[in-house]
Amino acid sequence: MRKKTIIERLAANVCLICATMAILAVLAISIYLFLKGVPTFKVVGIGNLLGQSAWQPTAPQPAYGIQYIILTSLFATCLSVMIAVPIALLTAVFLTEMANKMVAAVVANAVELLAAVPSVIYGLLGMMLLNPCLYKLEKICFAGDKAHQFTGGANLLAAVIVLAIMILPTVISVSTSSLRSVALNLRAASLALGATREQTIFLVVIPAAKSGILTGIVLGIGRALGEAMAINMVAGGAVNFPLPFNSVRTLTTQLVSEMSYASGLHRQVLFTVGLILYGFILLVNFILLRARRKVNL
Repeated sequence: MRKKTIIERLAANVCLICATMAILAVLAISIYLFLKGVPTFKVVGIGNLLGQSAWQPTAPQPAYGIQYIILTSLFATCLSVMIAVPIALLTAVFLTEMANKMVAAVVANAVELLAAVPSVIYGLLGMMLLNPCLYKLEKICFAGDKAHQFTGGANLLAAVIVLAIMILPTVISVSTSSLRSVALNLRAASLALGATREQTIFLVVIPAAKSGILTGIVLGIGRALGEAMAINMVAGGAVNFPLPFNSVRTLTTQLVSEMSYASGLHRQVLFTVGLILYGFILLVNFILLRARRKVNL
């Protein structure tokens, strides 16, 4: 009995240490980014940093405006989520409510495989397949427009499509698990009252699973905000206002593109970019917690 108590205490202490390490890691990241990123607001100025669009760190008179970069991150994330969520939710409904076991297994395996594909592969496929198609569309849309700067298909639209595909597995997996957790008696009660299967799915099952579905959506938003490699390969990498056929750059691709050679104030500003990105991620998680509490009330 005493041996069992010692083992239980040891296991509890190990779990406590692991939990403490996770908390310390978050605190360390937060403190480091805060110390590295906040001083730049005083040097450059919040207005110049957030209110200006020109990014010219190596010019004789450097400019460090990241307004367009922030807008691009927000636009790309929102548009990709708007595309991915309906597809993911309907796929989850198909897997849990409509498909037979064989078909559901095939689709589920395909979703898992999609989740396992490295982001660089998405970027490569986007460069080889998506960008040429969008370039053809761009030439049709802007034929005869001498003012338009052609991007070769590497633009915001390409980034949005790639991001939407990349976040699909996350939203599908979490939504599927959430729908499967809905009690069978809710479905049976709805059908017994005369509702059709479709009415039961969309008026009973999905509302009952909305907390988990919301979690999947927010996780997808986090994935879209944090993606760098694939977007760096398909979006063109220029700092422009986020229009569909403009070559653009996000917060993450800004760090990937310039951190390796940046120095001095330029490097400090990039830490500020990282701090802003980190702040967006924390904000998304805070919104998730608030929304889940409201849903569960």
